[in-house]
Amino acid sequence: MSCHRYESLHTRRDFLAKTGLGLGTAALAQLLGRDAFAALPTEPSPLTGGLPGLPHFAPTAKRVICLFQSGGPSHLDLFDDKPVLRQRFNEDLPDSVRRGQRITGMVASQSRLAVQPSRFAFQPGGRSGTMISDLLPHTRGIVDDICLVRSMHTEAINHDPAITFFQSGSQQPGRPSMGAWIDYGLGRLSDNLPSFVVFVSVNKKAAGQGLLSRLWGSGFLPSKHQGVQFRGAGEPVLYLGDAPGISRERRRVFLDGVAELNRHHLAASGDPEIETRIAQYEMAYRMQRSVPDLMDLSGESAATLASYGPDVNEPGTFARNCLLARRLVERGVRFVQLYHRGWDQHPHL
Repeated sequence: MSCHRYESLHTRRDFLAKTGLGLGTAALAQLLGRDAFAALPTEPSPLTGGLPGLPHFAPTAKRVICLFQSGGPSHLDLFDDKPVLRQRFNEDLPDSVRRGQRITGMVASQSRLAVQPSRFAFQPGGRSGTMISDLLPHTRGIVDDICLVRSMHTEAINHDPAITFFQSGSQQPGRPSMGAWIDYGLGRLSDNLPSFVVFVSVNKKAAGQGLLSRLWGSGFLPSKHQGVQFRGAGEPVLYLGDAPGISRERRRVFLDGVAELNRHHLAASGDPEIETRIAQYEMAYRMQRSVPDLMDLSGESAATLASYGPDVNEPGTFARNCLLARRLVERGVRFVQLYHRGWDQHPHL
């Protein structure tokens, strides 16, 4: 997982104090730092924003791009140097570590559990002296500009509960995701695009672990805060266009009639999800004009496209989704989450 740009520890502490957000959210929600964003409003729109009266003050966090590489290489080979493991190489794992807990089936056939350090060397980087693996020389060069959260852990040994924990703070499904909380607390900056957008990149080489839509769900929050998944190839959102023979004017009349029926139902039942349904119909109507412009990359310079790498020209790739994420936050989307699979590192370490 990676998110754009973090600042120093004291800045992040100030951020916590100013926003009232928890550490897990705060560490992921630093300002992207692009001058182009300065002109965008920081307060939610009264029509599409978060809770009434929130945020209590101008928030430090405005927009987030969160990159989640599902099943990525081990932190022990990248960021988390363990010098004691090198000292105790090939010793049997002490009982005090496992404390009787079950072991994953992947090591069930092993005759013993031996202590194994990383095969890769670590060197200090930046003024902070943060230890970074030789696998990441570029990251070591910018280590003072990023934040490494070393305190997060779970008791789970399997992918799904660990991924669920990362997205929602709980190993059990049912709690709101990060993006849902950001939308709930800070509200929308755009009336023409969802506040929380998700991309799952297409990996032709390996499908990797499954990613379920509940990972970007709203949990017990109203469903209007859940992520909207955009497709990387073809139409970004299915069924967004009008049926053949339906004009914009006729579509408007149709939506007005449906909204009136839904409002009658809302008055009779009091179900807040009906309010969400009305809002989503209106959002889809506005997205019919905003989304085509978003997906049109003809205005991007050759230098900009090159900076994302050659895969940017292929729809559905991680590189292409990174570019689209930047375009989304420039248009006022609060939270963009990019999932990338095929990193499950069991046999090819």
